[in-house]
Formats: sequence, structure tokens, C-alpha cells
Amino acid sequence: MSGRAVSFGVAAQAYERFRPGYPVELSDLVMAYAGRPIRTALEIGAGTGKATRLFAQRGIMVTATDPDESMLVELRKHVPARVRTVQAAFEDLRPGERYGLIYAAAALHWTRPERRWAHAAALLEPGGVFASCGGPIRLADPAVEAAVRAARAPFLDSDEIPSPDGTPPGEAMQWPGTELRRSEWFSDVRQCVIERRLTMRARDYVGLLSTVSAYRVLPAEEREQVLSQVMRVLPDRVDMDADITVHLARRVTRVDRGTG
Repeated sequence: MSGRAVSFGVAAQAYERFRPGYPVELSDLVMAYAGRPIRTALEIGAGTGKATRLFAQRGIMVTATDPDESMLVELRKHVPARVRTVQAAFEDLRPGERYGLIYAAAALHWTRPERRWAHAAALLEPGGVFASCGGPIRLADPAVEAAVRAARAPFLDSDEIPSPDGTPPGEAMQWPGTELRRSEWFSDVRQCVIERRLTMRARDYVGLLSTVSAYRVLPAEEREQVLSQVMRVLPDRVDMDADITVHLARRVTRVDRGTG
């Protein structure tokens, strides 16, 4: 797991305060796709539980996993007691109990590609649902975006994470849908977008940036400098385009490996 992947724990409280939550449309979309009741779910990279609480409120028994205990400490403050927490990276979860749903909210890109889908399939019931959601939060005003980009430039070329499999931004199907379509373990791959617009105070937006991995891995002094530079060029309130891209897939009931 990369340094960026484990850079969040020291900012768990900031992550909880500044990262936006998820709209109920997300769980509605997943449940409608499932087409049947979901009793149990496994969450990959739960963080402070922004998505955990959404699915737990549907009565689903969620097992929330994260490699960072400080994230799980913060999560437990905000989720129902019935949510089970496990400190582990996705790759370290051993197959045993199978779940009706596995999902990741802005976390799947931190998992290793080797055997990603075979491992997910081993943790899912046949016919179970896999869901992944995420997307960049971008400043809506091009002039403000340009000013922030210039303020950030001495420290960072970009603060976004490129597609893990190199899929260009303009392609109709984005990652991880591209990988899911190629996987023998999953079918009925769908991509949906939940449109979302956010407005924040400038200071809260800078707080949000402070939780982004590209900033977290900078030396502390540089991180303070770049965030201070960004703060100087912002208006009092900032509008953001924050659409959520959701990928859904169904675990096949069996994999036909042929007779060789």
C-alpha cells in the first residue's frame, strides 16, 4: 500500500469535519440495482464512516474495514453500535463469511490490482453486488480554479489521482468499470452519475484540501505553505462540482474455467 494510501489517519478528525457525506441517492441506487434485500455488507476503506452510516441506516449489518485504527476510532463515534469494525487492508481480509454487498467509497483506488476481483468475489455471495463510488471535487468557477492551480503549482502539479488503469477522462466507461467488464467474476456492469453541487466557506474548502492525499504526503511546512497560498486566492465562499460516479456489478454464480 502506497504512502498516499496510509496518509489519512493523522487527519481523521479533519477528514470527518471537512469531507462531505454521501446523499441517500447512493444507497437508493445500490439497493435498486440489487433488486433484492441486502442483509450484510463489507466496506473497503471505510475511513470515518461517511458511507458506512448511509448503508447502516438501511438496516444492513455493515462490517467496516480500514487499515488505520485512528480512522476507525473516529468512525465508531458516528455509526450505530451494530456496525462491526475490522482494522485491515482489503488484501488482508480472509475469505470466510460471505456478504450480500461489498462497497468502497472513494477508496478502491488504494487497493492493489493483483487478484482484486478474485478476492472481492471470494468475499461475495453468488449474485451479490459490488459497488464503488467516488469522483473529484472541482471548483466550479474557472477563474477561481485557475487561481488555485497557480497558487498550488510550486508545490503540486495536480492534486487529483489519475485513473488506476490509465483510462482517459473522456471515455464513456471509467475505472473501475473498465476492469469489472474484463473480470471473469462479475457481470451486468453499470456506470451511473449522481449530480451534486456543493458550496463551502473558503476555510472549510482549505480544510477539505488538507485531507487530500496529495497534500497529506507533503512535508508539514510545505503543506502549510501551499494551503496558505490557496487560502489567499479564494473568495469567501466557493462553489464546487462534486458529482459522484457509481459503478455497480454482480458477482457471477460460477466461473467456467473449461476443461483445459
